[in-house]
Amino acid sequence: MLVGFVFTDESGQKLRPAAVVSSGAYHRSRQEAIIVAVTSSARRKLVGDHRIHAWKEAGLLHPSVATGVVRTVKKTMIQRRLGSLAPSDLDGVTGGLRTALGL
Repeated sequence: MLVGFVFTDESGQKLRPAAVVSSGAYHRSRQEAIIVAVTSSARRKLVGDHRIHAWKEAGLLHPSVATGVVRTVKKTMIQRRLGSLAPSDLDGVTGGLRTALGL
């Protein structure tokens, strides 16, 4: 999906791909979604990051990394859906989040 991400210093915003990591149960009781940022800086690998292997199938234009940058956004902030992560990539993203969050 595409969503507007506010820069960490709040100096601006950039429309960028993201992956939803919150559950259906979460969505049924809230008007928000928990997302992780996706970047095409595929050479980087920081704690919490996962290189998306099936990036074309996910609707991404370039090799990409799901980052450990977590954000909660209103569902109305989601501009459009791009695709969906392959189950193995989703497992990699959740594993990266467990490592980043110490879960």
